[in-house]
Amino acid sequence: MRKILVVLMSAGYLVASAQNLSDKTNAISLNLVESKTSESLPKIEWQHPKMNHTNSKGNKVAINTIINSEKLIKKLTLTIANDKTGKVMTSRDFDIDTITYQFNVDQSLWLPNGTSSIQISATNIDGVTVSSTRRISVGKDVMEDLLAIDRKDYALLFATDRYDYWDDLVNPIDDAHAIGKTLEDLYGFEVEIVENASLEEVWGKLREYSDKRFGPQDQLMIFFAGHGHYDESFGEGYVVASNSLNNDKARTSYISHNRLRGVVDNISCEHILLTMDVCFGGTLDPSIARNRGPKSYEVSVSDMLARKFQKKTRKYLTSGGKEYVSDGIPGKHSPFASKLLEAYKTEGGDDRVLTMSEIQVNMENLAQVPRFGAFGADEALSDFVFIAR
Repeated sequence: MRKILVVLMSAGYLVASAQNLSDKTNAISLNLVESKTSESLPKIEWQHPKMNHTNSKGNKVAINTIINSEKLIKKLTLTIANDKTGKVMTSRDFDIDTITYQFNVDQSLWLPNGTSSIQISATNIDGVTVSSTRRISVGKDVMEDLLAIDRKDYALLFATDRYDYWDDLVNPIDDAHAIGKTLEDLYGFEVEIVENASLEEVWGKLREYSDKRFGPQDQLMIFFAGHGHYDESFGEGYVVASNSLNNDKARTSYISHNRLRGVVDNISCEHILLTMDVCFGGTLDPSIARNRGPKSYEVSVSDMLARKFQKKTRKYLTSGGKEYVSDGIPGKHSPFASKLLEAYKTEGGDDRVLTMSEIQVNMENLAQVPRFGAFGADEALSDFVFIAR
């Protein structure tokens, strides 16, 4: 009896043929033979590059992957193809020990100018093949074209000032609209504002963005303004939704920071900034550690951006740590939102690029010190940048 194994991938898209399934960006290919082949799959973990699509000014590029399998690895293949035409430029099989369950591919490759697809394929003793692909663009012109053309910035803003069981607030929605308009007008962001969302609506909207296709240089800013809460017994911080209960001892009607970190980290966009103007927002980071972020590069603006966009970004910015923060005076912005807007309106100065470290400097004189840091799959030297139009 034949069994069909169905694999769901969150990134890219799947193409089915008679004997295999494959995904364009994080490819997986399965030979559907007898049922025993579906029991376990080889796992390919990229150590470098971690992002699906990266850039390199030089033609010499290092790759590093670790392949693990519960069953013996029978075959391992490295294939390099032209990403535009699909033409294979080189393909090689590695020598495999007959008792190997783990293999490390650590190679220095020479790639031509343009974009190449680097594919690692691992086949176990049952004939099950799993493939994983990285795209690498080589050459200064290619990087500048990617930065200038093949990228978009998105902002998803949640703002709540009306609550079913909590005291209403005065400024969150005005703050969100002011921030959204500034991002649109000065930086060309595509902005969506969600007002007074219920718990279900927040998770539903985040699911939409999890299913969204993002380009390799795209950025996503997620913003929360409203009530926050911290539970000492659980040691957990929460965002309060419009329908969150006031006396919910189980906290199931709240948005836990732990789950929020995981969901946002799993969104397929390579560059994400999570900004929170809520009480106890700094508890998003379990250590409530302050991270000053990377320093400016002494290179051209295009080179600086190319370096930053090579790194996976998961940054956060919150209005405070483990404390209540001010909603501000009615008709005015919150102190945090005011300073954030001030930073945006500088448009990054002469180079027209506003970095997280520059935003941090602008906020240093706030009475309640904002928290900056990283979470999830963030890579060292990454940054979230605002590029003025």
